[in-house]
Amino acid sequence: MTVAIVTDSCCEMTPEQLREYDIVQVPLTVFFGETGALSPDEIPPDEFWRKLTAPDAPFPHTAAPSAGQFKLAYEKLFAAGADEIVYVGMSETLSTSINSGRMAAQMMPERTILTVDSRSACMGIGTLAIRASRMARSGSSAHDIVETLERAKAGIDVYVGLETLEYLRKGGRISSAKAVIGGLLSIKPIIRVIDGEVIVHEQARTRAKATERVLELLTEKPLTALHVLYAPPVDADAWRDAILARLPGPPPQLVTTQIIGPVIGTHVGPGAYGAVLVREP
Repeated sequence: MTVAIVTDSCCEMTPEQLREYDIVQVPLTVFFGETGALSPDEIPPDEFWRKLTAPDAPFPHTAAPSAGQFKLAYEKLFAAGADEIVYVGMSETLSTSINSGRMAAQMMPERTILTVDSRSACMGIGTLAIRASRMARSGSSAHDIVETLERAKAGIDVYVGLETLEYLRKGGRISSAKAVIGGLLSIKPIIRVIDGEVIVHEQARTRAKATERVLELLTEKPLTALHVLYAPPVDADAWRDAILARLPGPPPQLVTTQIIGPVIGTHVGPGAYGAVLVREP
């Protein structure tokens, strides 16, 4: 039994990671004004951040893949020899991508296509997709993979420090009232993804205090995997090393450093920093 693993570009996995784990990614579209580009196929992270920080750049927005895009990806995988497919997607409370994936599966009722709502974002999705890939390579069935991932979701946590709430507000992920209050007080927010929802977990009055608090949150307990997140102009190596220096217990089995790409970057803005934490649930 051959199981193919599919995700969407909300996972922010690099092309190298997708190739390493043989994961197929269905891209979202990022728009600057009326001009759209598939992310990251047509607009890689470096280009996105240049566009976002350019003077007078229009505010970007994202669009989920259509059911047709997912169906085409599924058909190609079955034609290549897959017997079953597991799609690991962005939380449905944050994106309609997962609903498009489900609709595509319903168009192919004769096939086994199972969907996992990660209830997470960025490498919170990616870490589940990686686990699914490893299980598929070891011969697990789609149903066994989904059962394991549903349990594993409880061990994933995401914290990100932001320069401003304005990008989340414009993207519709938090209320205007919260963003206005944060802006008036020059607050540096710390967000967390809990059960598929983005919440303002804490707020600090300065960048230095926010950074210290994020470090505390990231290093409270030992981890099995750590996916460091950053957006320019953050120094990625320095941020990763600061986290690793304070982690208790043995080093995580997997450590990656991920530049935040166009899909998530549209909502968090420049200067964001944080990590996806993975523990055994």
